[in-house]
Amino acid sequence: MNNEAIDSIYSQVSIKDGKKVIENILLDIYFKPGISTKDIARKTLLPLPIVAAIKKEFIKAGIIEQGRGVKCTLRGTRLIEYTMGFGALDRDMYQRLMRGNWQPGGMEDLRKELHELMGKLEAIFAGRPQVDVTIDQSSCTLETSMKRAVLALRNGVLIGRDIVCLGDDDLVSVSLAFLLKELYRQNPHKSNSRIHVFEIDKRIISYINYLAEHEDLPIVCYEMDFRVQLPQDFMHQFDCVFTDPPYTLPGMNLFLSRAIQLLKPDVGLPIFLSFAHKSPDFTLEMQRSITEMGLLVTSVLPRFNEYIGAEIIGNTSQMIVLQSTAEIKERIASEYKDAIYTGEVKRTIRSYQCKECSQICQVGYQLQWQTIEQLKQDGCPNCRHSTFELIQKRGT
Repeated sequence: MNNEAIDSIYSQVSIKDGKKVIENILLDIYFKPGISTKDIARKTLLPLPIVAAIKKEFIKAGIIEQGRGVKCTLRGTRLIEYTMGFGALDRDMYQRLMRGNWQPGGMEDLRKELHELMGKLEAIFAGRPQVDVTIDQSSCTLETSMKRAVLALRNGVLIGRDIVCLGDDDLVSVSLAFLLKELYRQNPHKSNSRIHVFEIDKRIISYINYLAEHEDLPIVCYEMDFRVQLPQDFMHQFDCVFTDPPYTLPGMNLFLSRAIQLLKPDVGLPIFLSFAHKSPDFTLEMQRSITEMGLLVTSVLPRFNEYIGAEIIGNTSQMIVLQSTAEIKERIASEYKDAIYTGEVKRTIRSYQCKECSQICQVGYQLQWQTIEQLKQDGCPNCRHSTFELIQKRGT
């Protein structure tokens, strides 16, 4: 969001929390006219003197005015509604989504609020391409994809933002775009939001492009292998990143490095990282990597993501919300040639026995069948039946 008024106030106030905090304060005043300085400080977790200084600069700029509490002036209202994109917003729905309970075990509010929309999306999600497990794809549920979109809304990075999905077999871009359509029913293009998908799988790109064209969604897709350096034109252009990378340390490090390269050079911008629940030792290594890249963990939501048929990770993963700091620095700056996918990093050969004729087939990295799904699709080479039993597993 290019906003000269916010930039000017940010330059006048000594605050290390980033410009987004100033925008959030202005939105709090817009949606709650008469809000007190104390309530703003409580909500933003900022010291009262800092909130008072920001408020003073808003008043000097003619954006808010003091009365019983503070409220937006005509100039401030125009700034929020036209420049920031909140003018055509369904305010009632927005505030219900900001308040509702949509955490694991409490999804009733989200289902109720978005019942009609999620009903429309069921067929779209059912029609997405089959997962390619060789590149660690696993389809999250429609409900999970929509929860991620609402998470963007609640973190202030859905409306008027440039959003990136680093890989999108989960169709998060589609959920983001349809949520915007729902919030802007009268004029969907007034949100000023743009959604970008960087994806290696041509099938996913083709499917999302088809949906974007036929549903008039603000999504643009680019075919991209993150092991190759990102094009310079994309560097430091975006407000937030969603990613569900391969569940390996090299995979996480690479995808987070690319996310850092894509984020604008501001403090406080979020990266929404979906990742498997791991052992304490593995998690400690994750935390070290995240810290070394200058990213702050602001929240960890266990079992936030649910997947279809992903028994190896218990059908769930956590959502880790990261935030950029002044010390942000990618770990992998250029081309990356080492293994990142689970089948490459943790090479295992599995022996399966056909339940019909007892033929034994081996499945593993760089073999004829890299996954059991591929073997089942081809069928037993001896009798063509597709039911197998795992009889041995060994590392290479």
